[in-house]
Amino acid sequence: MTHPVIKETQALILVGEISEAESRLVSIAEEEGDHALVAVLDEMAPKDVLAVMREFDASRESIINLVVTPEQFVAAIMLERKYGEPIEKYVPRLRNTMNAVMHRSAATCAEVLECLAEHDEGVRLLADYFTDYYENIQNLAYHGVFEYEVDLEKALAPKRVSTWDAEQRDELDEGLEIGDAIEMSRVRMSRSEVADSDWMETAWVLRHEFEDTFELLVIEIKDRMRRAAEAEHAPLPAESAEPGVPKLSDDEESAI
Repeated sequence: MTHPVIKETQALILVGEISEAESRLVSIAEEEGDHALVAVLDEMAPKDVLAVMREFDASRESIINLVVTPEQFVAAIMLERKYGEPIEKYVPRLRNTMNAVMHRSAATCAEVLECLAEHDEGVRLLADYFTDYYENIQNLAYHGVFEYEVDLEKALAPKRVSTWDAEQRDELDEGLEIGDAIEMSRVRMSRSEVADSDWMETAWVLRHEFEDTFELLVIEIKDRMRRAAEAEHAPLPAESAEPGVPKLSDDEESAI
């Protein structure tokens, strides 16, 4: 039987009374226990669960974020990409909402990441979450640290002449897949060193416990960076007098 608070909560969310909706849900936990609230969340539409969670983060906690199961949370957070917010608002909100649940305990991060890995859009959501830290994620993948400094003295030192020709080197480069490169790189940090309850700790857990998903994330990040670079250097569209009307060159005459 559907709990009556579900319809009440849905109605409050529809009129924008998110805090009042959250209060009704909290009252369930206070009166009937956390298990009852979990059961209610399981019956609620994921979009309604997300609507409540979006109003709270680690700095403004809600009991919803403390008891929602990883499965319930992922079902809701996967809808975040559909809101169509500007990226400067979307990314901080996404990261704060995810952090509030993923880092409520040491084990929850892995549980949420495991659920995300089972979704087709999970890697894309993680790439959104790590926006602004793409270079750091690649450094973690290939060098084992978030901040990697090139040893200029070593880089500028005379190189030993190799007996390999260019074709052999190209074949080696092509054969060294991203996954192989990641596997060959040893992480040089412990979890306690990056325990920020934020993107660094999330990346560390992902790199250590979900290597396949981490590899897919790096591929997605590299693809996004490539497309961004191509868009930056793409030629501007030619101007025209009216939308959809081609601009005539100086030596052309109108047929009209």
